[in-house]
Amino acid sequence: MTATTGNLLRDVPVHASAEIFADLMEWQAAGRVRIERIVSNGQASAPGFWYDSTDDEWVLVISGSAAVEVDDGTTHTLGAGDWLHLPAHCRHRVARTDAAQPTIWLAIHVSPAAT
Repeated sequence: MTATTGNLLRDVPVHASAEIFADLMEWQAAGRVRIERIVSNGQASAPGFWYDSTDDEWVLVISGSAAVEVDDGTTHTLGAGDWLHLPAHCRHRVARTDAAQPTIWLAIHVSPAAT
């Protein structure tokens, strides 16, 4: 499982004569989709705690900053506009969030279809 990242605010076309559409992520799932807002104020995952969800998760930092560790040894530092895709069972933890201001996240969870 490999996490992918991007920035919603990077490479924004300026003075385009028409709207520009860009697919960021697409899931081929017929299951449940859940979108949530998360507000963190300096919180982090407890030492040794790892999320291991059965859902795919796509998170976007709207404001503030955070660092997300993945159990493959990578750490993703995220600021406003940065996003991270965590496939199902990609173990991860929040290493830190901004203590000086709220970190506002947009999270989209996609559950597989029930069989």
